This record gives sequence, structure tokens and C-alpha cells, in this order.
Amino acid sequence: MDHFELRDGRLHCEDVPLDEIAEAVGTPVYVYSAATMERHARVFRDALAGLEDPLIAYAVKANPNAAVLATLARAGLGADIVSIGEYRRARAAGMPADGIVFSGVGKTADEMAYALRHGLCQFNLESVEEAEMVSAVAAGLGLDAPVAFRVNPDVAAGTHAKITTGSARNKFGVPYGDAMAAYARAAALPNLRIQGVAVHIGSQLTDLTPLADAFAKVGTLIARLREAGHAIGHADLGGGLGVPYDPSLPPPPSPELYGDMVRQATRGWDVRLIFEPGRLIVGNAGVLLSRVVRVKPGVADPFVIVDAAMNDLMRPALYDAWHEIEAVAPRGGRMRANVVGPVCESGDTFASERDMDAVSADDLVVFRTAGAYAATMASTYNSRPLTPEVLVSGRDWAVVRERLDVESLIRADRIPPWLERPPLRDAV
Repeated sequence: MDHFELRDGRLHCEDVPLDEIAEAVGTPVYVYSAATMERHARVFRDALAGLEDPLIAYAVKANPNAAVLATLARAGLGADIVSIGEYRRARAAGMPADGIVFSGVGKTADEMAYALRHGLCQFNLESVEEAEMVSAVAAGLGLDAPVAFRVNPDVAAGTHAKITTGSARNKFGVPYGDAMAAYARAAALPNLRIQGVAVHIGSQLTDLTPLADAFAKVGTLIARLREAGHAIGHADLGGGLGVPYDPSLPPPPSPELYGDMVRQATRGWDVRLIFEPGRLIVGNAGVLLSRVVRVKPGVADPFVIVDAAMNDLMRPALYDAWHEIEAVAPRGGRMRANVVGPVCESGDTFASERDMDAVSADDLVVFRTAGAYAATMASTYNSRPLTPEVLVSGRDWAVVRERLDVESLIRADRIPPWLERPPLRDAV
């Protein structure tokens, strides 16, 4: 469920008409519903009822806007982060240090040192080499580093290849068969406090079976690690549960079904469970609001050219991702069209041969389910201003990221001294 609905013929975000935001801020613009985020956080927490003190560490990469993070901090969520930039954003928004899990394959020594000095729940280590670096950094600071290894269970997630993370050929984690040796090596290193196991097999999962298979392997590994003398008190089960994008497809499993599966899979583990939901919390909480520039005839179907582009919403070009496209003030007709942006790339296509609301020049449209992996991936390609973001709460709304104008882009560049000098002319 989300809080975007038609009222009196106009699409609203909570109690705010979207055309009101478009008029005040311009387009394209991202619009987020605080009530939707709060509801999704509550539903996910309720789905985990019966588990002892689970840590819900929101995947900051999904949407790192400060207002989004502050909303989720108030809802009691921690943070799963993959850079010190994300760490600092999470802390600035009020997320507690002991609720931060530091994931990612490329942590640097400087990032490790910063996190150790300022506190965290644990590092999810991706290799023995990383364990050795954390050990050296922690020893240099005279601190102990809380660690878990992310294991790669070689389980096919059944999702898009570019968001699959748990198969043998992916870059993530320690191969499952090497895990015991990795923990033995870590136990021999100074200033490491081994406390858990982590797994994450992919994003936008629509079937619980791969997750259950991966969790079964984690349960077996925990038992073997304890037999070897390791004190395992945490199990990070990652995130990845999908959300509905295409209404013609069966919906993903509900959080309630996921919670039931987790309780069954982890019975008897005697650990604190950690979860890393991102898309599930914010995906349906956002839309990209755009204006139709013109409708251009095509050989078969017309091209609906909008003022949003692939630099604003990268997912269709990157993943062939589906986003439902709706008119803000639908007139009742339908059309089949190709929806494209103004960027000079054929990949700047949001939808092909899409059955959609009939629209014409100057109409407003929304791209649904744009709260995750959307604004955070935006760029200034073609020297287009960076998309602003708006947060709505009831009848209140505020710009929570300003539009970066072209003058700011120009000022960010630097002309080297030799190009500032007049060109030399050939002697006569």
C-alpha cells in the first residue's frame, strides 16, 4: 500500500495534489510520502514479531536523502552502509552508531578507522584480506573491531543478473566452502571480535525459496563455527525482498510470509538477527513527477517525450526495469506509446509500446515505485540539472534536495591557467 491516490480527478501524495508541487518546484521532481515509509517500516517490524530484538538496518544506498533517513531513524531503524559517506549521512540523520552495519567489498583503511573511532554494530567482511586490513587498523587504534564474514552460499536468487549477489561468480562474500578457514584465520588476528555470519543473495527477490535455501546453509555454518569455538551471536540475513513494479505480474511475497519463513528457518539459532531492507521500505514511497514536452508521431506508436530522462531515473536503461506510468489528471482515454526522455541516447527510453493513460503536451505524469535506486543514481549527464526531491507529510511538504542549476555545474569546473592566457599568434 502507498499514499498516492486520485482525489477529485487529481493524483495526490497524502493530502497534497501533485500538480501543486509541480507548479511550485518545477519538473522533473521526486516526491516521497513519509506516511508510506513509516507504514512499511511498521509492517516489516510487525512481520518479525516473536524474534528477539532484531536489528532492522535500512539499506542507505536505496535512498540516502537526509529527510528519508531522519524519517526512518524516528521509526527506530538502523543503517546498512557501504561507504563512510553513507555512515555520516546515517549518523547526521539520527541513526545510532550501534545500529550501523558496514557492508561492501571495497572498504578502505581510512573508512575502517573512521567507523571504529565513531562506533558501529559490525563490519561485514568480504574476504580474508579485508579481515587482515581491519585487524591492522584496529590494532593501530587500540580498539577491537566487531566482525562477521559475509558468506556467498552460491544460491541463484532468480532476479536480474545485475542485482544478483549470492552466486559463485559474484564479487561478494567468502565462498561458502572457504568460510571455516576464513574464520580460523580471523580468530588468529589481533583486535578482531568475531560475532556473526552474514548473507545477502540479491535484490528484488520475488520467491522465498532461494532465501530459505541460503538461510539453511547459514544455520549449518553457525553450528559448525560454534563447534570450532567461535562465539556467534549475530546473523545478518540481508535484504532483497521485492516490491510490485509491474501490476500485470504476481505480487512478491508479503512481509508476513517472509517473517514466517525466517522464524521457521532460524529456529534454534540463538542469535540476534539483522535485516537490511531498502527497496521494501522506500520503493513504493516515491514517484518521479514529470511533464510531457510533446507527443511525436512514430512509425507504429507515438513517442511521448517527457522532461525527465535517464539521468534522472536510470533503472529502465540499466535494468530494463518497469515503472508504471500514470497521468496526474487522467481524462479517461488510453493510448499505446513509447515514453522517452530528451537525453541524446537511444537508451533514454522509459517504456516501449506501453498501454497507458492518454496524454498530450504539458500534461503531468508520474513514474511509480521510484523511491528506491532512483534519485540516488541520478546524474547531470547532458549538463542537466540534478533532480530535486520533495517530502510530503499529510498536508505539509518541503523541498529536501534543491535542484542543482546549470550555473552550479559550470562553477564546479576549473579552467587551468594555460587556457586563461591569450593564445600565441604565429610570428609574421
